[in-house]
Amino acid sequence: MFDQTLLAPISSFLKCETPDEWVSEAIKPANLSIILRDHMLCELKAAQSAMFLIRKYAVDKESGVRLTEWVKPYEEYAYKRIGGLESLRGKSNVTKQVTVREGCSYGQELVDKMVLLIKEELHHFYQVMEIMKNKGVPYELIEAGRYAKGLLKHVKTFEPDALVDKLIIGAFIEARSCERFAKLAPHLDEDLSKFYVSLLRSEARHYQDYLSLAELISGKEISERVNFFAEIEAELILTADEDFKFHSGKPIK
Repeated sequence: MFDQTLLAPISSFLKCETPDEWVSEAIKPANLSIILRDHMLCELKAAQSAMFLIRKYAVDKESGVRLTEWVKPYEEYAYKRIGGLESLRGKSNVTKQVTVREGCSYGQELVDKMVLLIKEELHHFYQVMEIMKNKGVPYELIEAGRYAKGLLKHVKTFEPDALVDKLIIGAFIEARSCERFAKLAPHLDEDLSKFYVSLLRSEARHYQDYLSLAELISGKEISERVNFFAEIEAELILTADEDFKFHSGKPIK
C-alpha cells in the first residue's frame, strides 16, 4: 500500500508504536468526525508553530506580518467559521517573500524549511476540509488534547536551548503523525486511505527537517535531549487518556 522504507527511520526514532487500542477506537465510524476535525486543526497548528519560529527567531518585523497574513484566513475559518473552501482555494500556494534578520546565522535555513512546511500544512488543512465536505462531516471546533502541551511544558527557558527543544518536539509530532497515518490507512475507505498514504512522504520529511535544524542551531550533540523527549512522548502515547484525539494515548474504555 505504501513504501515501508519511509517508516523505518521513524520507527527507530519513536520509542513506541501506537497502541492497538487507539487504532481500534480511531477506525470506528462514530469517531470519524473527531479524527478528521482534529487532524485538520493539527495541520493548522503545525503551520502556526512554524510561523511562530520564523517570526520569533529569523525574520524582520515586516516579514513577520506577511507570514501572519498568510495563515490568518485559515485561522478565521478554524476559530470563527469565516470563509470556506472557495475563499481558501489556492491560498496555500502563495510564496511569501521574507527577509532574514541580520546576524542570524541559521536564519535562511530555518526560513527555507519552515516556509515550505507552512505551505504544505495549509494545503493539507484544505484537503481535510474537502474530505469532510465530501463525507458530510460538519466542522465544529474541538479543544486540543494533552499531547503537544505535555511535550512543550519541558522546553528549556534559555536560548538557544529553548529553540532546539521546540524543534525536537516538532520532529516528534511530525513523526508520530506519519506513524499514525500508516496505522490508519489499511482500515479506512479507499479515498481516505489514499489521502493518508499521500501524506506519509511529506510528514517524514518534516520530521527530518526539524531534526536537522535542531542539530544545526545547537552546534553540539543533541541525542541526549532527543532521548529525553522520546521518553516523554512515548509515555503520552502509551498511558491512559480519557480525551480521544489524533495524538491521544490509550483510550479509556
